[in-house]
Amino acid sequence: MHAFTGTVGNEYHALLARHDAMRLRRRMLGQDRAPGPDLARAVPYDGAADQRLIVRHLPLVTPFDELIGRLYDEMFARWPSLRRLFPASMEFQRSHLARAFRYLIENLDRPDEVAAFFTRLGRDHRKLGVRPVHYETFEAALCVALRKSAGPGWSEAAEQAWVRMLRFAVAAMVDGAEATLAEPAYWRGTVVGHELRRPDLAVLRVRTDEPYPYRAGQYAAVESPLLPQAWRQYSLACAPRPVRELEFHVRQTGAGGVSEALVAHTRVGDTLRLGPAQGTMTLDDDPARELLMVAGGTGWAPVKALLEELAGRRGGGGGPTLPAVREPRGVQLFLGARSRDELYDARVLARWAERHRWLHVVPVLDEGAGAGGRGPVAEAVARRGGWAGHLAFVSGPPAMVGATLARLTAAGLPAGQVRYDPVLDSPAA
Repeated sequence: MHAFTGTVGNEYHALLARHDAMRLRRRMLGQDRAPGPDLARAVPYDGAADQRLIVRHLPLVTPFDELIGRLYDEMFARWPSLRRLFPASMEFQRSHLARAFRYLIENLDRPDEVAAFFTRLGRDHRKLGVRPVHYETFEAALCVALRKSAGPGWSEAAEQAWVRMLRFAVAAMVDGAEATLAEPAYWRGTVVGHELRRPDLAVLRVRTDEPYPYRAGQYAAVESPLLPQAWRQYSLACAPRPVRELEFHVRQTGAGGVSEALVAHTRVGDTLRLGPAQGTMTLDDDPARELLMVAGGTGWAPVKALLEELAGRRGGGGGPTLPAVREPRGVQLFLGARSRDELYDARVLARWAERHRWLHVVPVLDEGAGAGGRGPVAEAVARRGGWAGHLAFVSGPPAMVGATLARLTAAGLPAGQVRYDPVLDSPAA
Protein backbone atom coordinates (compact mmCIF):
# COMPACT_ATOMS: atom_id res chain seq x y z
CA MET A 1 0.00 0.00 0.00
CA HIS A 2 1.57 3.29 -1.07
CA ALA A 3 1.82 6.30 1.24
CA PHE A 4 -0.56 9.22 0.85
CA THR A 5 1.09 12.35 -0.54
CA GLY A 6 0.14 15.94 -1.21
CA THR A 7 -3.36 17.23 -0.63
CA VAL A 8 -4.91 13.78 -0.31
CA GLY A 9 -2.46 12.84 2.44
CA ASN A 10 -3.04 16.09 4.29
CA GLU A 11 -6.81 15.58 4.19
CA TYR A 12 -6.41 12.00 5.41
CA HIS A 13 -4.29 13.06 8.40
CA ALA A 14 -6.69 15.91 9.15
CA LEU A 15 -9.57 13.43 9.28
CA LEU A 16 -7.54 11.17 11.59
CA ALA A 17 -6.78 14.09 13.88
CA ARG A 18 -10.45 15.11 13.94
CA HIS A 19 -11.50 11.55 14.78
CA ASP A 20 -8.94 11.37 17.60
CA ALA A 21 -10.09 14.72 18.97
CA MET A 22 -13.75 13.72 19.06
CA ARG A 23 -12.99 10.33 20.60
CA LEU A 24 -10.77 11.77 23.33
CA ARG A 25 -13.25 14.52 24.12
CA ARG A 26 -16.07 11.98 24.59
CA ARG A 27 -13.82 9.83 26.78
CA MET A 28 -12.66 12.71 28.95
CA LEU A 29 -16.19 13.98 29.46
CA GLY A 30 -17.44 10.48 30.32
CA GLN A 31 -19.59 10.07 27.22
CA ASP A 32 -19.73 6.56 25.81
CA ARG A 33 -22.05 7.67 23.06
CA ALA A 34 -21.44 10.51 20.65
CA PRO A 35 -24.04 13.11 21.65
CA GLY A 36 -24.09 16.70 20.48
CA PRO A 37 -21.65 19.19 21.94
CA ASP A 38 -24.31 20.83 24.13
CA LEU A 39 -24.46 17.77 26.39
CA ALA A 40 -20.74 18.16 27.10
CA ARG A 41 -21.51 21.47 28.82
CA ALA A 42 -24.65 20.25 30.64
CA VAL A 43 -22.85 19.88 33.99
CA PRO A 44 -20.65 22.94 34.69
CA TYR A 45 -17.20 22.18 36.05
CA ASP A 46 -16.86 23.09 39.74
CA GLY A 47 -13.34 24.44 39.50
CA ALA A 48 -13.52 26.21 42.87
CA ALA A 49 -14.10 22.93 44.72
CA ASP A 50 -11.16 21.24 43.00
CA GLN A 51 -9.04 24.34 43.61
CA ARG A 52 -9.62 24.09 47.38
CA LEU A 53 -8.72 20.39 47.40
CA ILE A 54 -5.60 20.85 45.27
CA VAL A 55 -4.36 23.82 47.31
CA ARG A 56 -4.84 21.89 50.57
CA HIS A 57 -2.52 19.13 49.31
CA LEU A 58 -0.17 21.43 47.36
CA PRO A 59 2.70 21.35 49.91
CA LEU A 60 3.09 17.62 49.16
CA VAL A 61 3.96 18.21 45.49
CA THR A 62 5.66 21.63 45.48
CA PRO A 63 8.01 23.08 44.45
CA PHE A 64 7.01 21.62 41.08
CA ASP A 65 10.57 20.83 39.92
CA GLU A 66 10.61 17.30 41.31
CA LEU A 67 7.06 16.55 40.21
CA ILE A 68 7.69 17.68 36.63
CA GLY A 69 11.03 15.87 36.44
CA ARG A 70 9.32 12.61 37.45
CA LEU A 71 6.44 13.27 35.03
CA TYR A 72 8.72 13.56 32.00
CA ASP A 73 10.92 10.67 33.15
CA GLU A 74 7.85 8.46 33.38
CA MET A 75 6.41 9.61 30.06
CA PHE A 76 9.62 9.14 28.08
CA ALA A 77 10.36 5.79 29.73
CA ARG A 78 6.95 4.39 28.83
CA TRP A 79 6.59 6.12 25.45
CA PRO A 80 10.12 6.90 24.10
CA SER A 81 8.77 8.10 20.74
CA LEU A 82 7.28 11.17 22.41
CA ARG A 83 10.73 12.58 23.12
CA ARG A 84 10.98 13.86 19.54
CA LEU A 85 8.13 16.30 20.19
CA PHE A 86 10.30 18.20 22.68
CA PRO A 87 13.45 20.35 22.31
CA ALA A 88 16.87 18.94 23.10
CA SER A 89 17.07 20.96 26.32
CA MET A 90 14.08 20.42 28.60
CA GLU A 91 14.90 23.23 31.03
CA PHE A 92 12.56 25.79 29.47
CA GLN A 93 9.85 23.18 28.91
CA ARG A 94 9.88 22.23 32.59
CA SER A 95 9.65 25.83 33.76
CA HIS A 96 6.90 26.49 31.19
CA LEU A 97 4.85 23.55 32.54
CA ALA A 98 5.36 24.75 36.14
CA ARG A 99 3.95 28.14 35.14
CA ALA A 100 1.02 26.44 33.41
CA PHE A 101 0.26 24.42 36.57
CA ARG A 102 0.39 27.58 38.66
CA TYR A 103 -1.88 29.43 36.24
CA LEU A 104 -4.40 26.59 36.30
CA ILE A 105 -4.48 26.28 40.08
CA GLU A 106 -4.65 30.03 40.72
CA ASN A 107 -7.48 30.58 38.22
CA LEU A 108 -9.47 27.35 38.58
CA ASP A 109 -12.30 29.21 40.32
CA ARG A 110 -12.76 31.10 37.01
CA PRO A 111 -13.36 28.16 34.64
CA ASP A 112 -14.59 30.30 31.74
CA GLU A 113 -11.34 32.28 31.75
CA VAL A 114 -9.28 29.07 31.99
CA ALA A 115 -11.25 27.43 29.16
CA ALA A 116 -10.72 30.44 26.89
CA PHE A 117 -6.98 30.49 27.60
CA PHE A 118 -6.48 26.76 26.98
CA THR A 119 -8.65 26.82 23.87
CA ARG A 120 -6.17 29.29 22.40
CA LEU A 121 -3.29 27.16 23.68
CA GLY A 122 -4.72 24.06 21.97
CA ARG A 123 -4.81 25.87 18.65
CA ASP A 124 -1.19 26.89 19.16
CA HIS A 125 -0.05 23.36 20.16
CA ARG A 126 -0.93 21.97 16.74
CA LYS A 127 2.43 23.34 15.54
CA LEU A 128 4.21 20.86 17.84
CA GLY A 129 2.63 17.81 16.22
CA VAL A 130 0.59 17.08 19.37
CA ARG A 131 -2.24 14.58 18.84
CA PRO A 132 -5.12 14.04 21.28
CA VAL A 133 -3.75 10.65 22.32
CA HIS A 134 -0.65 12.40 23.66
CA TYR A 135 -2.78 14.04 26.35
CA GLU A 136 -3.79 10.60 27.61
CA THR A 137 -0.17 9.59 28.06
CA PHE A 138 0.52 12.90 29.82
CA GLU A 139 -2.31 12.25 32.28
CA ALA A 140 -1.07 8.74 33.07
CA ALA A 141 2.47 10.00 33.67
CA LEU A 142 1.21 12.87 35.83
CA CYS A 143 -0.71 10.51 38.13
CA VAL A 144 2.41 8.39 38.67
CA ALA A 145 4.51 11.50 39.33
CA LEU A 146 1.99 12.88 41.83
CA ARG A 147 1.99 9.66 43.85
CA LYS A 148 5.79 9.40 43.89
CA SER A 149 6.30 13.07 44.81
CA ALA A 150 3.61 13.25 47.50
CA GLY A 151 4.42 9.99 49.27
CA PRO A 152 2.15 8.41 51.89
CA GLY A 153 0.28 11.65 52.59
CA TRP A 154 -1.32 11.60 49.14
CA SER A 155 -5.03 10.89 48.76
CA GLU A 156 -7.21 9.53 46.00
CA ALA A 157 -9.45 12.59 46.31
CA ALA A 158 -6.54 14.97 45.67
CA GLU A 159 -5.41 12.94 42.66
CA GLN A 160 -8.89 12.96 41.16
CA ALA A 161 -9.05 16.73 41.60
CA TRP A 162 -5.81 17.04 39.62
CA VAL A 163 -7.21 14.70 36.95
CA ARG A 164 -10.43 16.69 36.64
CA MET A 165 -8.44 19.94 36.41
CA LEU A 166 -6.20 18.48 33.70
CA ARG A 167 -9.12 17.03 31.73
CA PHE A 168 -10.95 20.34 31.85
CA ALA A 169 -7.92 22.14 30.41
CA VAL A 170 -7.26 19.39 27.86
CA ALA A 171 -10.90 19.36 26.68
CA ALA A 172 -10.53 23.10 25.96
CA MET A 173 -7.24 22.46 24.12
CA VAL A 174 -8.84 19.73 22.02
CA ASP A 175 -11.71 22.08 21.19
CA GLY A 176 -9.21 24.73 20.10
CA ALA A 177 -7.26 22.30 17.93
CA GLU A 178 -10.40 20.77 16.41
CA ALA A 179 -11.85 24.18 15.51
CA THR A 180 -8.73 25.16 13.52
CA LEU A 181 -8.03 22.00 11.51
CA ALA A 182 -8.65 23.97 8.31
CA GLU A 183 -5.74 26.36 8.97
CA PRO A 184 -2.03 25.52 8.88
CA ALA A 185 -0.47 24.16 12.06
CA TYR A 186 2.35 26.65 11.45
CA TRP A 187 3.53 29.11 8.82
CA ARG A 188 6.92 29.31 7.14
CA GLY A 189 8.56 32.70 6.86
CA THR A 190 11.74 33.99 5.25
CA VAL A 191 13.85 36.61 7.00
CA VAL A 192 14.01 39.62 4.65
CA GLY A 193 15.50 42.05 7.15
CA HIS A 194 17.72 41.70 10.21
CA GLU A 195 18.86 44.94 11.87
CA LEU A 196 20.87 45.05 15.08
CA ARG A 197 19.70 48.09 17.05
CA ARG A 198 22.00 47.15 19.94
CA PRO A 199 24.38 44.20 20.43
CA ASP A 200 21.59 42.36 22.28
CA LEU A 201 18.54 43.51 20.29
CA ALA A 202 17.48 42.87 16.72
CA VAL A 203 14.53 43.95 14.59
CA LEU A 204 13.54 41.14 12.22
CA ARG A 205 11.31 41.46 9.17
CA VAL A 206 9.82 38.15 8.07
CA ARG A 207 7.81 37.46 4.88
CA THR A 208 5.48 34.47 5.12
CA ASP A 209 4.90 32.01 2.28
CA GLU A 210 1.12 32.35 2.63
CA PRO A 211 -1.21 34.85 4.30
CA TYR A 212 -0.74 35.02 8.07
CA PRO A 213 -3.90 36.14 9.93
CA TYR A 214 -3.37 38.31 13.00
CA ARG A 215 -4.41 41.56 14.67
CA ALA A 216 -2.29 44.43 15.93
CA GLY A 217 -1.29 43.80 19.54
CA GLN A 218 -1.03 40.00 19.22
CA TYR A 219 2.02 37.75 19.52
CA ALA A 220 3.26 34.55 17.89
CA ALA A 221 5.50 31.62 18.78
CA VAL A 222 8.67 31.51 16.67
CA GLU A 223 10.98 28.56 15.99
CA SER A 224 14.51 28.81 14.61
CA PRO A 225 15.94 25.85 12.64
CA LEU A 226 19.00 26.17 14.90
CA LEU A 227 16.88 24.92 17.85
CA PRO A 228 14.19 22.53 16.58
CA GLN A 229 11.03 22.29 18.70
CA ALA A 230 12.14 25.20 20.91
CA TRP A 231 9.40 27.81 20.38
CA ARG A 232 9.39 31.24 22.02
CA GLN A 233 6.69 33.91 21.94
CA TYR A 234 7.35 37.36 20.46
CA SER A 235 4.98 40.24 19.86
CA LEU A 236 4.21 41.33 16.32
CA ALA A 237 5.51 44.89 15.96
CA CYS A 238 3.31 45.96 13.06
CA ALA A 239 -0.33 46.10 12.08
CA PRO A 240 -1.44 43.79 9.23
CA ARG A 241 -0.02 45.03 5.94
CA PRO A 242 -0.97 44.40 2.29
CA VAL A 243 2.35 42.57 1.81
CA ARG A 244 2.88 39.40 3.84
CA GLU A 245 5.62 40.97 5.96
CA LEU A 246 5.83 40.77 9.75
CA GLU A 247 8.12 42.55 12.20
CA PHE A 248 9.55 41.19 15.47
CA HIS A 249 11.68 42.92 18.11
CA VAL A 250 13.89 40.34 19.84
CA ARG A 251 16.09 40.99 22.84
CA GLN A 252 18.72 38.38 23.73
CA THR A 253 17.94 37.19 27.25
CA GLY A 254 20.63 34.54 27.69
CA ALA A 255 23.14 32.26 26.02
CA GLY A 256 22.17 29.23 23.97
CA GLY A 257 18.47 30.00 23.64
CA VAL A 258 16.07 31.03 20.89
CA SER A 259 16.64 34.74 21.53
CA GLU A 260 20.39 34.32 20.95
CA ALA A 261 19.72 32.31 17.79
CA LEU A 262 17.46 35.06 16.42
CA VAL A 263 19.64 38.01 17.46
CA ALA A 264 23.18 36.70 16.88
CA HIS A 265 22.93 33.83 14.39
CA THR A 266 19.99 34.58 12.08
CA ARG A 267 20.60 36.16 8.67
CA VAL A 268 18.59 37.45 5.74
CA GLY A 269 17.36 34.45 3.74
CA ASP A 270 16.99 32.15 6.75
CA THR A 271 13.67 30.38 7.25
CA LEU A 272 11.66 30.46 10.48
CA ARG A 273 8.45 28.75 11.53
CA LEU A 274 5.59 30.72 13.12
CA GLY A 275 2.74 29.46 15.24
CA PRO A 276 -0.75 31.02 15.00
CA ALA A 277 -1.25 34.52 16.35
CA GLN A 278 -2.51 34.75 19.92
CA GLY A 279 -3.41 37.43 22.42
CA THR A 280 -6.28 39.70 23.36
CA MET A 281 -4.44 43.03 23.65
CA THR A 282 -6.24 44.39 20.59
CA LEU A 283 -8.21 47.50 19.71
CA ASP A 284 -11.99 47.62 19.55
CA ASP A 285 -13.49 48.21 16.13
CA ASP A 286 -14.29 51.75 17.21
CA PRO A 287 -13.03 52.38 20.76
CA ALA A 288 -15.05 55.10 22.45
CA ARG A 289 -12.52 55.87 25.21
CA GLU A 290 -9.27 57.78 25.39
CA LEU A 291 -6.34 55.35 25.32
CA LEU A 292 -3.50 54.81 27.80
CA MET A 293 -0.54 52.75 26.59
CA VAL A 294 2.28 51.69 28.91
CA ALA A 295 5.32 49.89 27.51
CA GLY A 296 8.80 48.91 28.64
CA GLY A 297 11.70 47.35 26.73
CA THR A 298 10.54 45.28 23.77
CA GLY A 299 7.02 45.64 25.17
CA TRP A 300 7.10 48.61 22.79
CA ALA A 301 6.57 46.14 19.89
CA PRO A 302 2.82 45.42 20.34
CA VAL A 303 2.18 49.07 21.26
CA LYS A 304 3.89 50.10 18.03
CA ALA A 305 1.53 47.78 16.15
CA LEU A 306 -1.50 49.30 17.91
CA LEU A 307 -0.36 52.84 17.07
CA GLU A 308 0.24 51.82 13.47
CA GLU A 309 -3.32 50.51 13.26
CA LEU A 310 -4.70 53.70 14.82
CA ALA A 311 -2.72 55.81 12.36
CA GLY A 312 -4.11 53.77 9.48
CA ARG A 313 -7.67 54.11 10.75
CA ARG A 314 -7.30 57.88 11.05
CA GLY A 315 -5.98 58.08 7.52
CA GLY A 316 -2.60 59.26 8.77
CA GLY A 317 -0.46 56.56 7.22
CA GLY A 318 1.49 53.85 9.02
CA GLY A 319 -0.68 50.96 7.90
CA PRO A 320 -3.50 49.80 5.62
CA THR A 321 -6.62 51.95 5.45
CA LEU A 322 -9.11 50.79 8.08
CA PRO A 323 -12.55 52.09 9.11
CA ALA A 324 -12.27 55.64 10.40
CA VAL A 325 -12.27 56.26 14.16
CA ARG A 326 -14.35 59.12 15.57
CA GLU A 327 -12.40 62.25 16.53
CA PRO A 328 -11.17 63.50 18.86
CA ARG A 329 -9.33 60.76 20.72
CA GLY A 330 -6.00 61.08 22.50
CA VAL A 331 -3.38 58.44 23.18
CA GLN A 332 -1.12 58.82 26.22
CA LEU A 333 1.99 56.65 25.82
CA PHE A 334 4.36 56.02 28.75
CA LEU A 335 7.53 54.36 27.44
CA GLY A 336 9.95 53.04 30.04
CA ALA A 337 13.65 52.27 29.65
CA ARG A 338 16.74 52.11 31.85
CA SER A 339 18.53 54.70 29.72
CA ARG A 340 18.21 56.63 26.46
CA ASP A 341 20.24 53.92 24.72
CA GLU A 342 17.42 51.47 25.43
CA LEU A 343 14.94 53.61 23.51
CA TYR A 344 15.99 51.71 20.40
CA ASP A 345 13.07 52.90 18.24
CA ALA A 346 13.28 56.56 19.31
CA ARG A 347 13.46 57.94 15.77
CA VAL A 348 10.28 56.17 14.69
CA LEU A 349 8.51 57.30 17.85
CA ALA A 350 9.62 60.93 17.44
CA ARG A 351 8.42 60.96 13.84
CA TRP A 352 5.00 59.60 14.84
CA ALA A 353 4.65 62.03 17.75
CA GLU A 354 5.43 64.93 15.40
CA ARG A 355 3.04 63.71 12.71
CA HIS A 356 0.06 62.77 14.91
CA ARG A 357 -1.34 65.41 17.26
CA TRP A 358 -3.43 62.78 19.09
CA LEU A 359 -0.27 60.99 20.36
CA HIS A 360 1.40 62.28 23.53
CA VAL A 361 4.62 60.46 24.52
CA VAL A 362 6.10 60.41 28.03
CA PRO A 363 9.57 58.76 28.14
CA VAL A 364 10.36 57.39 31.60
CA LEU A 365 14.07 56.68 32.17
CA ASP A 366 15.36 54.58 35.04
CA GLU A 367 18.99 55.68 34.93
CA GLY A 368 21.27 53.60 37.16
CA ALA A 369 18.59 51.23 38.38
CA GLY A 370 19.53 47.65 39.18
CA ALA A 371 18.43 44.63 37.18
CA GLY A 372 14.68 44.34 36.92
CA GLY A 373 14.01 47.91 38.09
CA ARG A 374 10.79 48.94 36.34
CA GLY A 375 9.01 50.76 39.16
CA PRO A 376 9.41 54.33 37.75
CA VAL A 377 7.04 53.62 34.84
CA ALA A 378 4.22 52.58 37.17
CA GLU A 379 4.97 55.55 39.42
CA ALA A 380 4.85 57.96 36.49
CA VAL A 381 1.49 56.56 35.39
CA ALA A 382 0.14 56.83 38.94
CA ARG A 383 1.33 60.43 39.33
CA ARG A 384 -0.38 61.49 36.12
CA GLY A 385 -3.68 59.96 37.34
CA GLY A 386 -7.13 60.57 35.91
CA TRP A 387 -7.35 57.27 34.03
CA ALA A 388 -10.88 56.26 35.06
CA GLY A 389 -12.37 56.78 31.62
CA HIS A 390 -9.45 55.34 29.64
CA LEU A 391 -8.88 52.00 27.96
CA ALA A 392 -5.38 50.86 29.01
CA PHE A 393 -2.85 48.62 27.26
CA VAL A 394 0.18 47.39 29.23
CA SER A 395 3.14 45.49 27.79
CA GLY A 396 6.72 44.83 28.89
CA PRO A 397 8.77 43.03 31.55
CA PRO A 398 6.57 41.17 34.08
CA ALA A 399 7.73 43.34 37.00
CA MET A 400 6.74 46.50 35.16
CA VAL A 401 3.42 45.06 34.01
CA GLY A 402 2.56 43.85 37.52
CA ALA A 403 3.45 47.19 39.13
CA THR A 404 1.45 49.12 36.54
CA LEU A 405 -1.61 46.89 36.89
CA ALA A 406 -1.50 47.33 40.67
CA ARG A 407 -1.31 51.11 40.33
CA LEU A 408 -4.16 51.27 37.83
CA THR A 409 -6.33 49.02 40.00
CA ALA A 410 -5.61 51.15 43.06
CA ALA A 411 -6.58 54.22 41.02
CA GLY A 412 -9.99 52.68 40.38
CA LEU A 413 -9.60 51.60 36.74
CA PRO A 414 -11.88 48.56 36.26
CA ALA A 415 -10.20 45.32 35.17
CA GLY A 416 -12.35 45.29 32.04
CA GLN A 417 -10.64 48.48 30.89
CA VAL A 418 -7.10 47.09 31.12
CA ARG A 419 -5.68 44.86 28.39
CA TYR A 420 -2.50 42.84 28.70
CA ASP A 421 -1.45 39.32 27.84
CA PRO A 422 -0.18 36.92 30.54
CA VAL A 423 2.33 35.11 28.32
CA LEU A 424 3.44 31.83 29.95
CA ASP A 425 6.82 32.03 28.23
CA SER A 426 7.75 34.95 30.44
CA PRO A 427 10.01 33.81 33.31
CA ALA A 428 7.98 35.74 35.87
CA ALA A 429 4.52 35.48 34.31
